[in-house]
Amino acid sequence: MKRKPVFDILVLVILGLVVILVSRYAVSPVIKTSQKLGDVKPEPMFRTEYGIIVDSLFIYKGKVKKNQFLADILLKYHVDYQKIDLLARKSKEVFDVRKIKAGNNYTVLCKNDSLKRALYFIYESSPTGYVVFDLGDSVHIHKGEKEIAIERSSTSGLITSSLWNAMVENNSDPNLANDLSEIYAWTIDFFGIQKGDNYKVIYDKLFVDDNYIGVGKIYSALFQHEGHDFYAFYFVQDSIGDYFDDEAGSMRRTFLKAPLRFKRISSRFSHNRLHPVLKVRKPHLGVDYAAATGTPVHAVGSGKVIFARRKGPNGNMVKIKHNGTYTTAYLHLSKFGKGIKEGVFVNQGDVIGYVGSTGRATGPHLDFRFYKNGKAMDPLKVKSPPAKPVDPTHLEEYNLLVKEMKMRLDSLVIN
Repeated sequence: MKRKPVFDILVLVILGLVVILVSRYAVSPVIKTSQKLGDVKPEPMFRTEYGIIVDSLFIYKGKVKKNQFLADILLKYHVDYQKIDLLARKSKEVFDVRKIKAGNNYTVLCKNDSLKRALYFIYESSPTGYVVFDLGDSVHIHKGEKEIAIERSSTSGLITSSLWNAMVENNSDPNLANDLSEIYAWTIDFFGIQKGDNYKVIYDKLFVDDNYIGVGKIYSALFQHEGHDFYAFYFVQDSIGDYFDDEAGSMRRTFLKAPLRFKRISSRFSHNRLHPVLKVRKPHLGVDYAAATGTPVHAVGSGKVIFARRKGPNGNMVKIKHNGTYTTAYLHLSKFGKGIKEGVFVNQGDVIGYVGSTGRATGPHLDFRFYKNGKAMDPLKVKSPPAKPVDPTHLEEYNLLVKEMKMRLDSLVIN
């Protein structure tokens, strides 16, 4: 049977369409993929310092030298006196250039040409803060903050002489001792730390540009003192963070344990002490803290100053009435704290004076006295009621935190 020419033509058309479709869909994905890959261009990467692109600039870094002023630095980088004067006048609103300190770092960013004229001057006012002086046609000054990297860390140690020395011996930042003394100021007398006491701490280390700059937040601590465990946990309730013990009580108390930090007790409360000057036995109704002249003296509690002047053998003295029951006195001060006078209100921890030897004294020390209903008491034996504890509505959350942190502290090995 002979096929019709129309049928043959139709078959050829169909076969042609199939070839076209197969070749299009077989090849086109490769072409499209290739085109897409070619269209993806990497984002240009720029190196920045202090928020300024520095790829095309010369960078000079240095430290402010003793008796060196802003002009001494900038004149070397072809900034004229007129521009420096304008800079000094405009900067007062942001940062007074007269406050530039010797030893602090600075950076000068210069134009990439034969003259290498300064375009920016950056002064580091602190480990994290800096001031940018834009030396363009219209001088501009602004402050900035470096990014702080936080690293969770821990430390522990056995005390053989002092908390400070224990930190140093264990390669920990000794400033951590100051922070712990603040947290435990109401519960541990750091003048009475004994050999064999120990500590464990979980805290943050702070870094800027990979350089360690200090201690961050302390999250939990265990201080073993005189055979007793003193826990401290940082907890936030109602947007306010504070430290509490393992029974949800506040670490703060009505009174600080001592008005000075890390000094030596030279004489204790006694009803029959041999007076070092008069050489006769008489009552000494306070505690003497030996310390260098000028050491800050802090109010152990909030209250009203009822006496702030010189008083015979007591020398310069401050007396604070805390409430209807308690009063404290601070004797032999070299001078009074700023604004301290009769009638002013002071907060717990405020500096009310400085250690001295005014009045009848053999050397610089603070004679600290504590009165209850007008009767002198031994300051080292005073127990004050705790401040506000963890709110009952937050107890479940707090107890979970304590459980977790206790496990972490217990896992630390005392070095």
